[in-house]
Amino acid sequence: MAVKLGFLSTKKSPEELFLIKFIINHFGYRPSTLNHFKLAVSHRSGDIKEDIESNERLEFLGDAILDAVVAEYLFKKFPGNDEGYLTKLKSKVVNRKTLAYIGEKMQIRAVLNYNQSRNLNISSLEGNAFEAIIGAIYLDGGFEAAKKSLQNHVLRKFVDLNKLLEEEIDFKSRLIIWCQKKRMKIDFIVIDEQHIHGAWEYEVSIQINKRDFGRGKASSKKQAEQVAAKQTLELIGEI
Repeated sequence: MAVKLGFLSTKKSPEELFLIKFIINHFGYRPSTLNHFKLAVSHRSGDIKEDIESNERLEFLGDAILDAVVAEYLFKKFPGNDEGYLTKLKSKVVNRKTLAYIGEKMQIRAVLNYNQSRNLNISSLEGNAFEAIIGAIYLDGGFEAAKKSLQNHVLRKFVDLNKLLEEEIDFKSRLIIWCQKKRMKIDFIVIDEQHIHGAWEYEVSIQINKRDFGRGKASSKKQAEQVAAKQTLELIGEI
């Protein structure tokens, strides 16, 4: 029976072999074709070949894929939280700072085609190329391949999601995350609300696994919850 020669059996240049190895090692994905990946690491300042554009369109695509995968991850991880809460957490995972950090940790500059003589923000270029590579994986292998690469390899290896989420300055969010990690039930209970001299005052208490913790008073329920959450975090030694 005849054996069909595959993509990796064809003659490759040292640069192409290095790029293939880089994608496999850092993204856990074996390319089927290489053109999308060459494009993904081609910045518009670099020595771009006649049949290669820049990676900006792939960056746009990868950004959308990353957004969808992280949104699904947070949707499943935090089933009791509303859209605003999930949006805030997602923004911490997919912001430019985090993406630049991932690109820098991967050392994407090793495969990046850019003009090294120009004064460019390399970390930003690496973050953009990271998104472009995700777009390339999507075009080469489909959404599930990109999702698998992100969830099982990239995020697990290069991003401490718990640390990112714990950095949230919102005390209520931090406390909810802490309870979910510990698999504890948390309740925010309005124990008093009064209208005094034309102004409302609310008092909120927090119960964790039916045990009383912090309390807070403020002119709105949300502010009272923040005060109670901060006090609770102090009581459990998290701040």
